[in-house]
Amino acid sequence: MSVFPKGFLWGGAIAANQSEGAYLEGGKGLTTVDMIPHGVNRLPVKLGQEKRFTLREDEYYPSHQAIDFYHRYKEDIALMAEMGFGVFRTSIAWSRLYPNGDELTPNAEGIAFYRDMFAECKKYNIEPLVTLCHFDVPMHLVTEYGSWRNRKMVEFFTRYARTCFEAFDGLVKYWLTFNEINIMLHSPFSGAGLVFEEGENQDQVKYQAAHHELIASALATKIAHQVNPQNQVGCMLAGGNFYPLTCKPEDVWTALEKDRENLFFIDVQARGTYPAYAARVFREKNVSIVKEAGDDEILKNTVDFVSFSYYASRCASADMNQLNTSAANIVKSLRNPHVQVSEWGWGIDPLGLRITMNMMYDRYQKPLFLVENGLGAKDEFTAEGEIEDDYRISYLREHIRAMGDAIEDGIPVMGYTSWGCIDLVAASTGEMSKRYGFIYVDRDDAGKGTLERKRKKSFWWYKKVIASNGADLD
Repeated sequence: MSVFPKGFLWGGAIAANQSEGAYLEGGKGLTTVDMIPHGVNRLPVKLGQEKRFTLREDEYYPSHQAIDFYHRYKEDIALMAEMGFGVFRTSIAWSRLYPNGDELTPNAEGIAFYRDMFAECKKYNIEPLVTLCHFDVPMHLVTEYGSWRNRKMVEFFTRYARTCFEAFDGLVKYWLTFNEINIMLHSPFSGAGLVFEEGENQDQVKYQAAHHELIASALATKIAHQVNPQNQVGCMLAGGNFYPLTCKPEDVWTALEKDRENLFFIDVQARGTYPAYAARVFREKNVSIVKEAGDDEILKNTVDFVSFSYYASRCASADMNQLNTSAANIVKSLRNPHVQVSEWGWGIDPLGLRITMNMMYDRYQKPLFLVENGLGAKDEFTAEGEIEDDYRISYLREHIRAMGDAIEDGIPVMGYTSWGCIDLVAASTGEMSKRYGFIYVDRDDAGKGTLERKRKKSFWWYKKVIASNGADLD
């Protein structure tokens, strides 16, 4: 017998900015991710340290073509249907609907594209799970308004959100507001379109921007329920608990603080109010949140479920700093001596998933949805021209088992969408060689290749997992 409930949603996840390409087709405007190059300048741009408001001819921008999902979505969705997907997580590119972001009326061509794509999903009985903002703020909103540091963004985002809820009503009922909302603290430009001026208090900018996003998320949740009471809206956390490096009390406290730093956003979105610990954090960081009358009431529009990504657990100590933390992930962590790591230095810790899920359900008492989980790895062809990605199967098998244990612990879990179900551009590094998919895409880190799709060994394995509702993981 499977421990996974009847109706459990199995599927996979991608994001518009890492898959669609066609970066200026169909009336689409430029977004933040379109300005992030591959190579040595990638990190300074992502972190908001280097202003990048114009494209350079001497750099390669992976998002511009990506894997051309924009033109190939029918072929790709058919492959997902062949695996038996019941859910497909993707995002809407905000600038396909509002090229500048501040228009009063949407781009009809953008709406038509997504209507066709979601209808293609429904043809195969696949439920779309749609993220409204997945690391792609229209660039005009960055250059004209300073992105989320500006309160006007709330109006622009809620107009966009209402457009989505109304235009795709009947096609989409599962929604996420902001992808990995906590990443704005760690990667401000890619996370929220933030760039900084010399000498300003960056914490003030980030937390004020966070307030605006939290208000926008709460209002979008309210609008979704008004448009159709059947709509279900979730928040989305870049998940993974911090373990203390030792049982030294100072290490335990540092790990707790690091967890709170990330959970702060979900505390607000799931509980409807700022957590008690935030006051001291703001005081010590010299942060003063500017609120408007009624903001506290708006925040009470809480999400229906809590979604999250989980790739790895993290490790913290009182002595950690930039010199001894791993550069492998944008969320800084010490190397945990008790877990293996991937080719990119990410800790492989299936039990950490069960720990994270138990913590989150204890904290929020809302259904969970694991919407990103996977192993980035280099794939090599065998002499017969196949990809035997047993390392990926092993990673996913153990994490699905851990998710099953969490369900047996009593946690309600809506579904599972493995990250990068088809190979796409890695958000962290801009590489194609850091592959996650069940489906291989012929494209390299320099943007060369035929874009031909090919099933990997994991494709057939995951098909069997879905058909058995998680009972057959061998």
